[in-house]
Amino acid sequence: MTRRLLRLLIGLVIYGIGCAVLVQAGVGLDPWTVLAEGLAIQTGIGIGWIVVLLGGVVLVLWIPLRQRPGVGTVANILVVGTVMQGALGLIPRVEGFIPGVLVFLVGIALIAAASGIYIGADLGPGPRDGLMTGLNARLGWPIWVCRFVVEGTVLLTGWILGGTVGLGTVLFATLIGPCVHLALAVSERASRRRMPRAVAAV
Repeated sequence: MTRRLLRLLIGLVIYGIGCAVLVQAGVGLDPWTVLAEGLAIQTGIGIGWIVVLLGGVVLVLWIPLRQRPGVGTVANILVVGTVMQGALGLIPRVEGFIPGVLVFLVGIALIAAASGIYIGADLGPGPRDGLMTGLNARLGWPIWVCRFVVEGTVLLTGWILGGTVGLGTVLFATLIGPCVHLALAVSERASRRRMPRAVAAV
């Protein structure tokens, strides 16, 4: 359990840094961060703190969907936004479109790697993932329909509020799935290699 908790924490910290990198790249954001940025612009609250608050709101939506949070769910809400807020103060804003795109791709890589690390800890889904699976269970909609409806609504709302939508938004939607899949595969292989050594040590 200690190893799993450490893995969870490391993954979430890297995830928060990756989110900050996306923001500072300045070429667009994923739907939920578009919403967070739009709310931050309208309220004056730091975008990282908005991410924490949004995670709490989404967790409340789990109640009618009868989803049960795990340690990882709560940690996701508290750690990602907090780390993101701190990282934004350390990572400079990128100047120029091409450098911005390159930095954005680095952010996607960080988020994918982080997902492979913390999902592999198996201590509960993130609040947004639980929302999708909850809608799927309660309404019978396919996961992709749930994601499309929810993230489409979130993206449109964030854009209206002033969040950044651009090439990065398209890149994230296109690349994050395959990148996370690859990261999970690498993480699973690494776990399998460690298991025989652990058994041998016993």
